[in-house]
Amino acid sequence: MIHPSAIIDPKAEIAQGTSIGPFAVIDANVRIGEGCVIGPHVYLTGQAHVGSGTRIHAGCVIGDLPQDVRFSGEPTGVNIGENNTIREHVTIHRSNKASEPTRIGSNNLLMAHCHVGHNSVVGNHVIIANGALLGGHTEVRDRVFISGTCMIHQFARIGTLALMQGGSGISKDLPPYTIARGNNEICGLNTIGLRRAGFTGAERLELRRLYHFLFRDGKKLRHVMEEARAEFKSERAKVLLDFLAEGKRGFCRDRSATIRQAEDVDAD
Repeated sequence: MIHPSAIIDPKAEIAQGTSIGPFAVIDANVRIGEGCVIGPHVYLTGQAHVGSGTRIHAGCVIGDLPQDVRFSGEPTGVNIGENNTIREHVTIHRSNKASEPTRIGSNNLLMAHCHVGHNSVVGNHVIIANGALLGGHTEVRDRVFISGTCMIHQFARIGTLALMQGGSGISKDLPPYTIARGNNEICGLNTIGLRRAGFTGAERLELRRLYHFLFRDGKKLRHVMEEARAEFKSERAKVLLDFLAEGKRGFCRDRSATIRQAEDVDAD
């Protein structure tokens, strides 16, 4: 199951049923679970832990040094869960602190040439499409869909079941269930994603009302949060409201609110 041209440090731990392709390089302190497939020219280094059933395609680099000028060289790592598919030439950098490993959950699809920066946390059932770039310390929660060539600024958060349209970029937090469009803008709910995730019609209707209440009524978000909690009490709504309450970077604005603001400036 191991190609004779692969270079594997004797200290690496490789479980049964794993295959390793030609010219792969696996350093010491790397652990690979059962039934993994490591493609040709893959480089696994640092304290990289790969969960069972994960398939890593050709040319990926996982666990290399963080792109952080403050990194002091301490041993740090990447923790990858189970049953992930990591396509060609993906890069996932290890963290800059031993106490905060870069983490990828389970059942994710990372498409070709995407990048996950140091200390980032990616949840479960996430899709990151070709060429998307996640800066360091980003947080991507469960069932997010990040389309091709999207850009996520360091320390930004993306809430569960959010979707980023192709080529969009965010430097602020993207609320759960919403769709990012352009730069730091949202344009409604990820209705298709909610339906696929099993949200009922009543739940989707409540979230649509909540979205309008928070983002399209023209009020300051910090002024309506308490009112929203009093009116919208379901668990689905609580996920969105709790995410907003935890925010520190500000949030992407609804596209119609941005247009109104521009019209107000022109009128002045």
